[in-house]
Amino acid sequence: MSIRESFRGPEASIDDQIESFAVERVPDNKRWPIPAISLVLLGNATAMFFFSFGAQQTFLVGWPTMLLPIGYFFIGAILIGSLTMRMASREGLSQSLISRGLGFGSRGAALTSFIYAVNFVYYFLFEGTIVSHAIAYYFHIPIDSLAGIGIFALIGLVTIGFVWRGMYAMSTLQKWGFPIFVGLLAWALISLGSHHDVAGLSQWNSTATGGGAALWTAMSFANGQMIFQGLMATDYGRFASTKIRYRGTATIMLLELIPMFVIIFLGAMLGASLVGSFGEEKAQDPGFVFVHLMGLLGVVFVVITQIRINVMNLYGGSITLSSGFDVVAGFRPGRPWWMFGVWLFGVIFYATNVINHLGTFLAVTGVLTNTWVLIILADYFICRRWLKLGRAEDIEFHEHEVREWNPCGLLSLGLAVFVGALGILEVYPVAYASFISMFLGPIIHVILTKVTNGRFYTPAHATTDRVPSTATSGN
Repeated sequence: MSIRESFRGPEASIDDQIESFAVERVPDNKRWPIPAISLVLLGNATAMFFFSFGAQQTFLVGWPTMLLPIGYFFIGAILIGSLTMRMASREGLSQSLISRGLGFGSRGAALTSFIYAVNFVYYFLFEGTIVSHAIAYYFHIPIDSLAGIGIFALIGLVTIGFVWRGMYAMSTLQKWGFPIFVGLLAWALISLGSHHDVAGLSQWNSTATGGGAALWTAMSFANGQMIFQGLMATDYGRFASTKIRYRGTATIMLLELIPMFVIIFLGAMLGASLVGSFGEEKAQDPGFVFVHLMGLLGVVFVVITQIRINVMNLYGGSITLSSGFDVVAGFRPGRPWWMFGVWLFGVIFYATNVINHLGTFLAVTGVLTNTWVLIILADYFICRRWLKLGRAEDIEFHEHEVREWNPCGLLSLGLAVFVGALGILEVYPVAYASFISMFLGPIIHVILTKVTNGRFYTPAHATTDRVPSTATSGN
């Protein structure tokens, strides 16, 4: 395979490119090389969100304490991403489809797919808001005005055009977009050094009070991102070769995370350098920071970067909504049309200022999403491959192969989320909520699946004929 071919996907029909196997397995002959998958993931690695994340970690706990949550994020994302990507590549299924067989049933998985979709809607909203802020700051347009909403909506519609052909369109966009991103980022850093004193590590100081409470808040934010980055990798990992090993999936995660963490630390430096002049809110808002440093070119930088990440949010949201509504309503208009659904919800939430409730959102989705992902991993690697309670290969996902509702996964998720919700309601510190629920859920699930001997994996009429597969095909 030539170097050029290693960064390209296989030949595929326009229909396959557009639908992107949203409701079916990815065939073996449609798998992508590792460098090509990593190229697509660069769009996520260089998202504007991570500039904000880095500044936020600095303001919460400062240097060097911030290395604790950031190190946890890095190591955890490699572990979770390697496992979920290996699972997805072996099965060729998205997380929503594989959930049908792994503990939730067809309609239960539809419920979890909506949980997953909310993440993409919110991150689409977050990145789009940064663009709206950049344009509003430069042209002096009120952010929450009708014109501000119109800017958000228009940029979102333009972004849809760049992801209509799924992975293939994103691959082309990232190939040309990444060098532009690097060049403009270099210009911004030169401008920072020319007009401001650049804060060294000793000046990356916390602005928060509370010590331990601030650290747990920083850990909680990192925890949500750790799981989500590993989960997001599944949408692209299903295109990896069925023969990929953990070394291969870990390599994909590293190629995504290394540039991501460069951005996080640059965000910390930018925040620490500008907080004295502009305050925390603006110093951690890339929409303001890059316009301040670069003027109109900063607006261009933010728009290009936002499009590169929001194609991924639109793509991920459309994949998960396709599989969810396919079961719930038997409604299959085609994957691209669900991108308009993500866009529409984003516009509505932008208009209602949901972005102002970032902390609450991260707490709620951290509890829901983290628990769901850990239950799926426990089902696949413990219940099926270790305890051999169900098929270890070719996981069931068609509606006639699974139950509508698998009580093991649903009860585990429900109980764990209830405990997490107590934290969100401040019965105990909210920063602990996602940690408690994400460990409690899989433990309950393994116990319930073992007690029921895996009989809820298959439809009731098929349980008498079910023989768990003993084929585990290595590690």
